Amino acid sequence: MVSRRSYIKTVSIKVWIWVFSCAVLETLCIPSNEVNLLDSRSVMGDLGWIAYPKNGWEEIGEVDENYAPIHTYQVCKVMEHNQNNWLQTNWILNEGAHRVFVELKFTLRDCNSLPGGLGTCKETFNVYYYESNDEDGRNVHESQYTKIDTIAADESFTELDLGDRVMKLNTEVRNVGPLTKKGFYLAFQDLGACIALVSVRVFYKKCPFIVRNLALFPDTITGSDSSQLLEVSGTCVNNSVAEEPPRMHCSAEGEWLVPIGRCMCQAGHEEVNGSCQVCKPGFYRSALQTKTCSKCPPHSFTKTEASTSCQCEQGYYRTDMDPTNMACTKPPSAPRNAISNVNETSVFLEWSAPEETGGRKDVTYSILCRKISVDLGHYEPCGSHVRYLPQRTGLRNTSVMVVDLLAHTNYTFEVEAVNGVSELTKPLRQYVSLNVTTNQAAPSPITVVKKGKTAKNSIAVSWQEPDRPNGIILEYEIKYFEKDQETSYTIIKAKETEVVADGLKPASAYIFQIRARTSAGYGGFSRRFEFETSPYLSASRDQGQVPVIAVAVTVGIILLALVTGFLLSGRRCGYSKAKQDPEEEKMHFHNGHIKFPGVRTYIDPHTYEDPNQAVHEFAKEIDVSCITIERVIGAGEFGEVCSGPLRLPGKREITVAIKTLKAGYTEKQRRDFLAEASIMGQFDHPNIIHLEGVVTKSKPVMIITEYMENGSLDTFLKKNDGQFTVIQLVGMLRGIASGMRYLSDMGYVHRDLAARNILVNSNLVCKVSDFGLSRVLEDDPEAAYTTRGGKIPIRWTAPEAIAYRKFTSASDVWSYGIVMWEVMSYGERPYWEMSNQDVIKAVEESYRLPGPMDCPTALYHLMMDCWQKDRNSRPKFEEIVSLLDKLIRNPSSLKSLINPSNRVSNLLVEHGSAELCVFSSVGEWLDAIKMGRYTELFMESGYTSLEVVTQMTLDDLRRVGVTLAGHQKKILNSIQEMRVQMMNATIPV
Repeated sequence: MVSRRSYIKTVSIKVWIWVFSCAVLETLCIPSNEVNLLDSRSVMGDLGWIAYPKNGWEEIGEVDENYAPIHTYQVCKVMEHNQNNWLQTNWILNEGAHRVFVELKFTLRDCNSLPGGLGTCKETFNVYYYESNDEDGRNVHESQYTKIDTIAADESFTELDLGDRVMKLNTEVRNVGPLTKKGFYLAFQDLGACIALVSVRVFYKKCPFIVRNLALFPDTITGSDSSQLLEVSGTCVNNSVAEEPPRMHCSAEGEWLVPIGRCMCQAGHEEVNGSCQVCKPGFYRSALQTKTCSKCPPHSFTKTEASTSCQCEQGYYRTDMDPTNMACTKPPSAPRNAISNVNETSVFLEWSAPEETGGRKDVTYSILCRKISVDLGHYEPCGSHVRYLPQRTGLRNTSVMVVDLLAHTNYTFEVEAVNGVSELTKPLRQYVSLNVTTNQAAPSPITVVKKGKTAKNSIAVSWQEPDRPNGIILEYEIKYFEKDQETSYTIIKAKETEVVADGLKPASAYIFQIRARTSAGYGGFSRRFEFETSPYLSASRDQGQVPVIAVAVTVGIILLALVTGFLLSGRRCGYSKAKQDPEEEKMHFHNGHIKFPGVRTYIDPHTYEDPNQAVHEFAKEIDVSCITIERVIGAGEFGEVCSGPLRLPGKREITVAIKTLKAGYTEKQRRDFLAEASIMGQFDHPNIIHLEGVVTKSKPVMIITEYMENGSLDTFLKKNDGQFTVIQLVGMLRGIASGMRYLSDMGYVHRDLAARNILVNSNLVCKVSDFGLSRVLEDDPEAAYTTRGGKIPIRWTAPEAIAYRKFTSASDVWSYGIVMWEVMSYGERPYWEMSNQDVIKAVEESYRLPGPMDCPTALYHLMMDCWQKDRNSRPKFEEIVSLLDKLIRNPSSLKSLINPSNRVSNLLVEHGSAELCVFSSVGEWLDAIKMGRYTELFMESGYTSLEVVTQMTLDDLRRVGVTLAGHQKKILNSIQEMRVQMMNATIPV
């Protein structure tokens, strides 16, 4: 028999022999976010822990195979009752951590492997802690400790395992907190287990030092709560500043999360490997540019480090408004090849651009006008009465009209070229000079005519010389006639500026007009002036009444004069207003483009150096708060197309279409996106899609247009195949032609006219859309490469535009002919499945699309006219609109069909035939009436022969699956025609 004491001693020795020989105290790699407060494996000397009672926990000090110290504590009082063995650590400073972790590595004996009756064996032990601000709290009572947890082993060992040497240590981790004092003690309580405590590690977690977005974030101890996120502010690295205050969040597991804000390198520095380094000589970086330093732009340099901009070379300049990445520039050279064209007292000046623009695109021109003084014999300013159309300074076009000059006068004009840096080089001027002599010219109209002495049969009138006599006045011509008797008038010629017209009727109104003549001829007549003769006085009246009558007549004359003066004043005001109407009196210039009275001209936005100027000039900026996006209705190249209400102050709410520019766009994409708005904003026509405005001052950038409920014309026609009358289709075509006539008159070539680019509203009004030409030519799915580069929509494009890229209104007319074919065929694809190359070859060989089924002959002839190979032979849009108007006014002209389906006469064979139809199947019949899409439904429903089909009703069609009202009507009409033919042929139904 083995004694009780001998058994316990044997078990204990075997446990520790196994622990040491297996080298279980392997070196661990501590994670970077953990900081050890205590690690029993790293203590070189005595741990200094206290056991109570002293014969309880026992320390065993050994070395491992690398001669590193190993401190273990064991207790195995399993044969004794009422065990309460405590082991207390030294005081552990928590270093400011409010939550720490305790990692225990231990082995534990399985109680079932012990002989029966050996005491009260346990398989667990307890862990406690006690907080203290110093080491004086070591001698505390058990009741003052706080329990952390009861620890149990995942794997226990038996006596047989002692020689196996393959067992694993148990590892358990518990957290302690929140801690409120500077330090704490740990205590381990054994209540009767056979246990070996191999190592104890106490640590806390931190978020380690890190550099993120050029900001330094220090070591940060995690919070006391396991779910707490600590917000930590970062510090910008050297030579960087906070764009937005940098912040990160430290999680309870020691991980950095949710970075907010960042630092940016200061101007003159660039980001390299998480730090800011100075720009080298010859390189610079401004605060608004990219992260890296850039090489100095042309004609500039820098010889120092950390440069924020580059200095211009001698003779080159940069304005305050020029970006730092722009090359330094110089003033332009003088304009070239200046010529003049004199028309009486007007001069048209034209010149060529300077040979050297100085490297800039903002070249403008100014005109200096001087005339030779006849009296003094030297040049003097032309004066404020001279007008310049469109303006005297800031001209972008290389031409100007100068009007209201004096006749027979010598002038000199200096045309100066300037750009953005010309102001920096004054008084140096770059100009070309022209000497001009104005021609002989008729005098200007007389503007002031006054009434003199008036009698019952005569009126004296006087006037002032014309404002611009343009020579010596040879004579005046006075034309007068009784009011409302213009066909009978009298002309008087006079040398002076007054005349008396006699032989007039008393108390009658007369109209006077006067004009002057010089050696150049007569000027224009003045406006009409109305004067009245005095009333007739009867001599038979009583002499006593003469004073009374005289007074009455005088008062009457005064009143009449006041009324006449008032009327004349009113007419003068009205006339003056009319003459000053800018649409009648003046030619208009817009951005350097001449506009004649009543004519609008399209201006290419790409001619603007700054595309934003074109956008803001032609499109209204809308505050984004006025727009609500409700749903997405499509997708475009630049972003989504949406719809929603537009609420402008003082206006009713309307539904609009909203094109958006997707995030991450380049500046070129933004320019291309807004170019369409710059084009669309110039148009105002009921058959052109209307631009409501743009949103450019917030994101996303948007183009707002009117909302077209029925979408694109090609899709709309396919959905409603056969549902419209010919007059309705011609009305759609007329609307498209009217819109194109307007564009043609504006000087705009669409280049991509197709049914897919026509939008339809709820009233079936068709409107031309899609003015993003560059997008069409490059990315349209219907486009194909030509040998000359670029993409164009082959099936809709005229031959000369495909071969030579000659896009004109005539090429738009060709495209309009294709649109006509699409409309009359209800959205069929032009040239069907032919390849683009086959289409090009066929058109060159004079092949043209055949007439659509049931297309009026007059419309097909118009299509063929649009497809004339010689573009000069094609009709103008004005002629197309006129022809369509005539067809609409005379519907009978649309009855003749170029390719009739002949459903009645061709469906049935001659009388007495045993067969009902020339068609071999129901499918062939449906194809003939363009309803082939329903063939499979007819077959599945049992309608496999034409005899059965003739018995169908509207309800039968609905059961088959024909739900569109237009298609139901078309099929029923065909069935009725078959029935009529069968009755006429005496074939029983």
